[in-house]
Amino acid sequence: MNKKVLYLSYDGLTDPLGQSQVLPYVKGLSKLGYRFTILSCDKPDRYNKLKQQIQELCDEDTIEWISFPFTNKIPFVSKVLDLVRFKRLALQLHKKNKYELVHCRSYVAAEIGLLLKQKHDVKFLFDMRGFWADEKIDTKAWNVKNPLFRLLYKHYKNLEKKFLQQADAITCLTTSAKNEIIRWGYLPEPIVRLHIVPCCVNTDLFQSDSISISEQKKFRLELNINENDYVINYLGSIGTWYMLSEMLDFFNVLLLTKPTAKFLFITGDEHEQIKSLAKEKNISIEKIIIRQAQRNEVPVLLSLSAFSVYFIKPMYSKMASSPTKLGEIMAMGIPVVCNAGIGDTEAIIHQYKAGNLINDFNMQSYQSAIENISTAEYNANTIRSGAIESFSLKNGIDSYNDIYSQVLAL
Repeated sequence: MNKKVLYLSYDGLTDPLGQSQVLPYVKGLSKLGYRFTILSCDKPDRYNKLKQQIQELCDEDTIEWISFPFTNKIPFVSKVLDLVRFKRLALQLHKKNKYELVHCRSYVAAEIGLLLKQKHDVKFLFDMRGFWADEKIDTKAWNVKNPLFRLLYKHYKNLEKKFLQQADAITCLTTSAKNEIIRWGYLPEPIVRLHIVPCCVNTDLFQSDSISISEQKKFRLELNINENDYVINYLGSIGTWYMLSEMLDFFNVLLLTKPTAKFLFITGDEHEQIKSLAKEKNISIEKIIIRQAQRNEVPVLLSLSAFSVYFIKPMYSKMASSPTKLGEIMAMGIPVVCNAGIGDTEAIIHQYKAGNLINDFNMQSYQSAIENISTAEYNANTIRSGAIESFSLKNGIDSYNDIYSQVLAL
């Protein structure tokens, strides 16, 4: 078959999301006969650190990877310059390779995908991920009281409409997002081009059976975790969407009933911020463990915990969010405490009895969730089965293969 596909991502392939939500899919699809070029925008420090590792993974499946540096020296201007370079490189690559399909991850990439479709009749997949423009408003990154940001928001909402109307196929992450997109009324009936592919997980990597007792002992020793410590964890980045203050409040409530509790943060972000805020909340620094982890270390670190906790700001745009961490945690058979109002999380947790949901961020809600998760009998196999059914990487690759096949047959 050897269909040529240009994969455009403004997220870096050296970023954690690039490693978990771009490269595994592309490697899987390459094995099915597609020939990929990935064009990504990478942060220079990450690129320099991980270039060789990522290049080797690409070489295994004959994937061409071209990276250009992410810049943020001058607000707004840097983004415009990135877009210009992104567009120029994509056009040069198409002139050389004559791609049959352009797979565009999110909105910035979709601008180039739409151009390639209109100018060169390349099939265009709009992999929209979340509601990007609305996320900018919800996080106050764009203040619509400012004329420039108001103009930007309108510009990208207009582009969003064009992407949805002109793409040969569209993927979103959740049922909630699909229903909302249909409600917008941009798509012609019947709705056949809109597909759901959640953030998927390598369930072969994330499984408790592959973790040895010696590995656990090694990390317990390194992290000063004793046998009688009651460990909970947070996995992933800190900031923007994630409610660190509320998670530490939750931990303070947990300490009332579990005085041996420790909070393990598996993150490369904001180590000093976590420690500083914990100190403000009178949490002993000995109770806080922070560990940056390579991807292959994450499963064993997760396995040290009784449960995971994460709180995400429940804003409008978050109906379109599929937290990668939920699939990874569930694949380990570990229950989770999180908040409702995020994508399809509530339905998944209820269906597979995978943890406890809170609706309010207050002491009463925290106490109730802690009591429930401490007394409930969670079945690790059932939780893992939920991850395999909802988030398995194989299912994600199969879904994209079906979409590619449909689009290329048009």
